[in-house]
Amino acid sequence: MTHTATGKLPPNIDHADAAHDLAAENRALRARMAYLLEQAERNHSIMTRHQAFDLEIVGASNFPELVGTIFRVLPVISELDSVTLTLIDEDADIRTVMLKLDVVFEDFPDLIFVETLDELGLDLARRTANAPTPRPLLGMYDRQRHAHTFPNAPVGLQSVAMVPLLRNKRIIGSLNLGSCDPTRFTPSLGTDFIEHMASIIAICLENVISNEMLKYIGLTDSLTGVYNRRYIDRRLLEEIARARRQQYPISFMYIDIDHFKRVNDTVGHGGGDEVLREVAARIKNELRTSDALARFGGEEFVVLLIDANLESAAFVAERIRASVAGSMITLSPELQLSVTVSIGVACLEVGMAEGDPEVIARNLIERADGLLYDAKENGRNRVISYRAE
Repeated sequence: MTHTATGKLPPNIDHADAAHDLAAENRALRARMAYLLEQAERNHSIMTRHQAFDLEIVGASNFPELVGTIFRVLPVISELDSVTLTLIDEDADIRTVMLKLDVVFEDFPDLIFVETLDELGLDLARRTANAPTPRPLLGMYDRQRHAHTFPNAPVGLQSVAMVPLLRNKRIIGSLNLGSCDPTRFTPSLGTDFIEHMASIIAICLENVISNEMLKYIGLTDSLTGVYNRRYIDRRLLEEIARARRQQYPISFMYIDIDHFKRVNDTVGHGGGDEVLREVAARIKNELRTSDALARFGGEEFVVLLIDANLESAAFVAERIRASVAGSMITLSPELQLSVTVSIGVACLEVGMAEGDPEVIARNLIERADGLLYDAKENGRNRVISYRAE
């Protein structure tokens, strides 16, 4: 076979090329469809995981559970190398309440508190008339600039996103996301998804913090700021069970301000309230953070000492007695009062926590109360202790 003078290829060769091009196009389309299907399945999987995450954090009943879920689950479902959370806590109210409710902040090294809006690290200057609320900040990780936001940044962190946590147009903190992929968070990336995620987290945080605040108020004496009887009754049952498991002693003090009626009669109830606050402060100054101080009512206080035998508890009680008696309580530049306390101390030694915790707790309180009565009968301004048999 020879070529024609015009140089055209034979018709059968044109058909072969066309068939080859069509096959190539079909392969490309199939590959494209496979890619799109894979992406759709991946997006569906991501969405399903995030929906489960949303349900889990919405169901969190307390602050540690919520924060722990965020730090435990979010890095996994979002394939992140770092997640931190920054909360604005201007007067340390959140931290104070959470400590009162026995939250251990050391368990959450990526939970950060700041006192001012500017400390968040968000570029608040970017607010405009069209965008009055701050948008997420996305870009490359800078060790110096982001040191406070990512205090435990993993090696190789490349890109970060700082997403404002907004509640009713008020910024309560920021959700901070980090990746070792330099292309994960770029300024041109759409932020609708992470903003939606941050909005749900913000709602959950505000609700849980509000509930914890209400819980704290319900467990706190409004006059002195220490715990109330409701708290100590609950805490004592918990500590008896824990002492049983871990085999350590707990001690209980019953404290009463001597001749408090005379104080009220002399300086009025306003002055009496100030005396109660000052005595509570002096008692608290002699205790460890693990101990619990509560006002039982009137002029009576109790102290629960964890992992403390009778000898050490009596020593602390004597320090409390000396602290209250050691200096006058100043009510005004012209008026000072000398106040003393009587204290009864009972101890639940190792091995004595077996049985019904409510019965054990009631007996421990009654023994301390009886010893307080003995201290009153023996002249007041003294400590009397007791060892459980």
